[in-house]
Amino acid sequence: MVNTTNESPVTDHRLPTTDYRITDHWLTKLNQHALDALEFDRVLEIVAAYATSEPGAEAVRALRPVPEAVTVAAALDAVDEMVGWLIRDESWAPPFIPGIGKPLERLAVEGSVWSEAELIGALRLLKGAREVRRALLPQSSEFTRLGALAAGLLKDEKLEKRLQESIDEDTETLKDSASPELKRLRRSIRSARSDLVRLLESIVAALPSRIAVPDASVTIRNGRYCIPVRREGRAELGGIVHDESASRATLFVEPPSAIEPMNHLRELHLSEAREVERILRELTDELRPRAAELADTLDRLVKLDSLFARGRYALKRGCARPQLVNRENDGYRVVHGRHPLLLESGEPLVPFDLLMNPGEYTLLVTGPNAGGKTVLIKAVGLIAAMAQSGILPPVGPGSAVAVFSGIFADIGDEQSIEASLSTFTAHLRNIQMILEQAEPDSLCLIDEIGGATDPAEGAALARAVLLELADRSCMTLATSHLGELNALSAEHRGIVNAGLAFDAERLQPLYRLIKGRPGRSYALAIAQRVGFPQDVLETARAALSEEEVDTARLLAELERKEAELDERIAALERKERELSQRTESLERGQEELAEQRRELEIEAHRKAREYLLEARKKLDEAMKADREAAREARRELEARLRDHAQALREAESGQPGAEETAAFEADDLVWITSLEREGRVVELRGSDVVVEMGGVKLQLAPGVLKRRGQPKRATERAAFYGGPELDARPEVDLRGMVAEEARLELIRALDAAVQAGLSELRVIHGKGTGVLRETVAEYARSDRRVKSHRLGASWEGGSGVTVLQLD
Repeated sequence: MVNTTNESPVTDHRLPTTDYRITDHWLTKLNQHALDALEFDRVLEIVAAYATSEPGAEAVRALRPVPEAVTVAAALDAVDEMVGWLIRDESWAPPFIPGIGKPLERLAVEGSVWSEAELIGALRLLKGAREVRRALLPQSSEFTRLGALAAGLLKDEKLEKRLQESIDEDTETLKDSASPELKRLRRSIRSARSDLVRLLESIVAALPSRIAVPDASVTIRNGRYCIPVRREGRAELGGIVHDESASRATLFVEPPSAIEPMNHLRELHLSEAREVERILRELTDELRPRAAELADTLDRLVKLDSLFARGRYALKRGCARPQLVNRENDGYRVVHGRHPLLLESGEPLVPFDLLMNPGEYTLLVTGPNAGGKTVLIKAVGLIAAMAQSGILPPVGPGSAVAVFSGIFADIGDEQSIEASLSTFTAHLRNIQMILEQAEPDSLCLIDEIGGATDPAEGAALARAVLLELADRSCMTLATSHLGELNALSAEHRGIVNAGLAFDAERLQPLYRLIKGRPGRSYALAIAQRVGFPQDVLETARAALSEEEVDTARLLAELERKEAELDERIAALERKERELSQRTESLERGQEELAEQRRELEIEAHRKAREYLLEARKKLDEAMKADREAAREARRELEARLRDHAQALREAESGQPGAEETAAFEADDLVWITSLEREGRVVELRGSDVVVEMGGVKLQLAPGVLKRRGQPKRATERAAFYGGPELDARPEVDLRGMVAEEARLELIRALDAAVQAGLSELRVIHGKGTGVLRETVAEYARSDRRVKSHRLGASWEGGSGVTVLQLD
């Protein structure tokens, strides 16, 4: 198999060797006559139309087949890479390529000066190179060949800027800013021109009516500013006559007072021209050291446009990159082949499949006229010529073609009265050239071999030619109407019969290649269809030999069985498609159901979350109201207790003794007689007893207390609180939780902290991906109980902790 892995590294900025220079030896083997017969130039014109510039189109037109497999593989790989690039970026196209090939050749001549238009071409070349580098170089690791082209483009921003500042691309003239002197001269020219026009306008306004021309204005004749006057006023005005009107009644005169200003203006123009010439020479001299690089850049951009044209054609026509194989070992295979010229017609086209196994050299195609035999062999020839020219041919994936050392063709009627050549003689000369030059790796295409002469002698000559080419191992495709040639497949194992399918009932060609059996001519059937006399047809049938009749009957039976087999295969394919469609429909239905289920789950989660958030909001509001009411009630109770205790102290005579307070101990249950409530002793404070009741601590005199004992369980002590004990902690750890789980845990911790009266809550969420940190921050912003929140200080845990300040 041919090695197709020849790739240039990105660092190699040389142009790939795919310029298809044709040696005289190859031109002989190529046989330009064959390319003309195949109409290869028309194919090149079709591909060239996809280029974006004329230089790129011309490069496509110059393509020719080459016989080196490595070169062909590199060219096809480059086009295939361009196809991949265009699939990625459909809007991309090469920049405008200026036609400055000839000026670049002249640039090598010392002292040559470029014009403004040529300098603009250089500027556009540098701009285009910059655009291509910017587009392709970032992707050069994936698109190595395109990257190699782009890497070698000239990059000179200083030179590009100099040209940009000096030349106006729209007017193709030097800008005033090209030099201070040019700016001064042009300012002087504009001023002198304005002064001169005002002078002439004042002269026109002062002319007597008898010599003045109605609606006269200042005009230019022979490069001089003039005014129109009547002929009879010429002597009165004086000056120089530069022109006259068509009627000769009006003269265009340069007045005496305008001569000197006009001369001054002319001198300024001459100075401007000298300055322009100096600047152009200076700019040209700046380009001259870069002449070789500019030429190389132009070549690379032209090559890129040529690849672009071939890539766009391949995408437009559904072309695939064929595998290059050794025909002797791997055979030859075309899948879904199409004639490139017929593709452009817009008419429905039946593709063909052609398989030549190793050891099969000659395909002899027989069948009726207008059945597509000539189209077939032309298509095979064009596919070979296109592939070997670096153009992806119109074939499908899986195609494997050989690289031929020569392409030969004898197709069409080439008789010439001037050269005294008959049709048969012209065919003989073409076949003679094929026999003289064809080699084992050649492709030979012969249409209607053995025709245009006596059938017996023509068949004998055709038989000898086909056997000779098969012995040489040439790949040969030949068409014929001679039935005697069908027996050649039995004589030489390298010769294979083939036919083109034909609808015998409707007498219409089907353009489908059937390998392994010869085709029938259907001459008598077609003659009967067009209305030949029946007795003539009967006479013709009677003239057929028994062998010919048997062969025709056998072929007809074979065609009938093949048609039945085709129908069965088509029916099976239809059933398979129907089953596939049903399977796809079921799969789509399952996917739709799964999608609906996912949507319903998402919607249910959304609604549940909204409901929970709303419930949480209402609960927070209710809890806040309850806490405020509880605080108010607590303040009122404390005030009442303080007032009552003070009253009791005032009512008692003297201070209680130590023996009274000693009667109580911490955690004793006592009955407060003044409040008729039960409490728990917290501590003894001087002569008073501190009692906790309902979460409120009271300092009471021992006289209003009665001891009831000590609680036996912690739950009994808890009975004196206004509510259940809360697990209120100054921090909560959310690490390892998912966002929603962490959110619920945060809410529970925040509820406990608020009810416990904590002023700060430290939330540990870790650093990780930041999801939990954002969840905590989002909830902190939405909960009105949180006054503010911040990330922890370094000693608090840094960004792995959020500290909530509570209201």
